[in-house]
Amino acid sequence: MGDIKAGRLDAAALADNFADAHPPLDDKNAVIEASRCYYCYDAPCIKACPTGIDIPSFIKKITTGNLKGSAADILSANIMGGMCARVCPTEILCEDKCVRNAEGHKPVEIGNLQRYATDKLFAAGTQLFERDAPTGKRIAVVGGGPAGLSCAHRLAVLGHDVTVFEAREKLGGLNEYGIAAYKTVDDYAAREVDYILSIGGITVQTGKALGRDFSLADLRAQYDAVFLGLGLGAVNALRCDGEDLNGVYNAVDFIADIRQAQDLSALPVGRRVVVIGGGNTAVDAAVQTRKLGAEDVTLVYRRGKNTMSATWVEQEFAQVNGVTVKHWLAPKRVIAEDGTVTGVEFAYTATGPDGKLTETGETAVIPCDTVLKAIGQMFVPATISDDGAAVLDLDGGRIAVDETRRTSVDGVWAGGDCVAGGQDLTVQGVEDGKIAAHAIDAWLRAGIATGTAAEPGAGATASQPA
Repeated sequence: MGDIKAGRLDAAALADNFADAHPPLDDKNAVIEASRCYYCYDAPCIKACPTGIDIPSFIKKITTGNLKGSAADILSANIMGGMCARVCPTEILCEDKCVRNAEGHKPVEIGNLQRYATDKLFAAGTQLFERDAPTGKRIAVVGGGPAGLSCAHRLAVLGHDVTVFEAREKLGGLNEYGIAAYKTVDDYAAREVDYILSIGGITVQTGKALGRDFSLADLRAQYDAVFLGLGLGAVNALRCDGEDLNGVYNAVDFIADIRQAQDLSALPVGRRVVVIGGGNTAVDAAVQTRKLGAEDVTLVYRRGKNTMSATWVEQEFAQVNGVTVKHWLAPKRVIAEDGTVTGVEFAYTATGPDGKLTETGETAVIPCDTVLKAIGQMFVPATISDDGAAVLDLDGGRIAVDETRRTSVDGVWAGGDCVAGGQDLTVQGVEDGKIAAHAIDAWLRAGIATGTAAEPGAGATASQPA
């Protein structure tokens, strides 16, 4: 035990392991796949997309060779359509509702076609959008993840000036720091950010955190409106003995280290790894430890496979890549010798008559030298307090917002993982930012017209690509 070291695999093996897990469609196969679409009227796939992309329209344009028009359909609804094509759980969203499923056939590969169209646009270096006439209004966007960047881009297109404040060194949020490296290769997250910023009108300040470098009151005093895309700033604890031992790490930090590594062979990895959790972060962490050279990786979840938040595609991907998945086990304590992890003791669990999880009384120990915690993240309300006083209303520990993503404080909107009631998905963050941008725009324009502050309206029509 304690066998944690770098360089388990050589450079060639690592390059192969971390290559694109799902290579893109070529021109011929893209057209063939696009021709499988029925181009449904009132297509159910559109309703299943949180950003409302006109899926039949963009697919039809691929068959006619109008790739710019196809990309325009996608990006006008979802400015991060390229990343979402790589990381969205299409198997439970648009592709799940494809009418071909009802016929017993496989659904149209909507995600792969979306990637095809957006990749072609990026390769051509084509800017689809142009800014409206300047409004003279300034908006602060806190958080450079999907929600914040989506909001900033749409506000810039609508003619406003935007400043994005990001606590980390790079923009992109989870797209940059929190997604498995084999899902987004060749610095795609950074290239997508560059495309978003190329619209103009967006100033970026990195290394600036709300609650540390400035307060919400500061932003409200200096800007005409504020959007908060703060994400989730803390990792849930295991709440078991030994959690603070050497060899126990947060999976989100582990994934970030991989994404930012210049040399994968320099990253230490254990020989036997246990990952605790049932979501996509757990799967990404488990698979990547295997790809770094870990010999024995076990993903452990306290309930059954059907309640895991990782989709069936992600679960199968983990198993195909050598990860052992065990269900109905809850962590009791991390075991160590001389302060170093040697295993984890789990309690067997079951669902009681009341539907609550119970322990059966039996336990099992899984030997390991590394434990990765991936049991979810939580919002940190302290970041939105002024001088220790609560400012925004919360709902279930996250920021409460209305249908326009407006908060309880006048002139402040929020979106993404930090708000209550949404899905913790990139695509949902993009939609939140877009909705908030139109609400902010309507509020500001109403104020310009009347000379007073205005209530957010339904929002303006999305700016059309040039």
